[in-house]
Amino acid sequence: MPQLEVSDFAQAVIDRMADCPDARFKEVMAALVKHAHAFVREVDLTPDEWMAGIQFLTATGQKCDEKRQEFILLSDTLGISMLVVALEQARGAKALADQPGERPTEATVQGPFFWPGAPRRDLGDDIGEGYGEPTLYHGRVTDTSGQPIAGCELDVWSGDEGGLYDMQKGDSMSLRAQFRTDQDGNYRFWSIKPTFYPVPGDGPVGAMLDRMGRHLNRPGHMHMMLQAPGHERLVTHIFVKDSPYLDSDAVFGVRNSLIVDFPKHQPGKAPDGRTMNRPYYTAKYDFRLVPSSR
Repeated sequence: MPQLEVSDFAQAVIDRMADCPDARFKEVMAALVKHAHAFVREVDLTPDEWMAGIQFLTATGQKCDEKRQEFILLSDTLGISMLVVALEQARGAKALADQPGERPTEATVQGPFFWPGAPRRDLGDDIGEGYGEPTLYHGRVTDTSGQPIAGCELDVWSGDEGGLYDMQKGDSMSLRAQFRTDQDGNYRFWSIKPTFYPVPGDGPVGAMLDRMGRHLNRPGHMHMMLQAPGHERLVTHIFVKDSPYLDSDAVFGVRNSLIVDFPKHQPGKAPDGRTMNRPYYTAKYDFRLVPSSR
């Protein structure tokens, strides 16, 4: 049996997949092996460095639990999550290239703090009572041709006035809810003006960012996940226009089209008719969903 040389190992591994019945799996794994081996050769990786990498990945997995996903945080902070999102949107844009209508709303990362099963609330409800600066979120959900989408489900969630999410504090669900648009595609709810915050820095990903010389911070944002029959699911944010770190988001998730004014208003009657006895903010954003191709 001929001995493998340094340049031969990747192809030897790929050749062992000759009988793989799943063509896409084979394609992905062959590319992974090819590029991983090229990386090892390029940096002339030492055994101690490879073991440190294995220990880092092991620690990343050990940091995960039912409320914390350190691997998502790793993917986010390396820019891989947003790259995957961008590639998916590029495929969708190509499919829509010959069709009339407006561009769909841009997607961004889901992040590690989504918690399925948020309570369903009525339009106009306040999910931010007892927390930070009150803000009315409102707008319309349509398809790319401008037709309203009734009954669209909106999952919304954010951190508190200090930037902490409920699951980080060990609390029951707070500052998150599900709403459904009305017959004209309108949505509205009250929450708080989000603030910038650091991603968790007490795990292996935080240690990695520190060693890279990077900060942990994300600009203030409200998470939105929209789902409607006959349309592609959209996972996105609304970013606060005057927030720090818009130009250096730790997870590379900012899109200019998602940056929104949060005008401040004095006490009085809000646009939805509610009487406010203290200053409040409003954030208006209209979403456009892509018709499903499946």
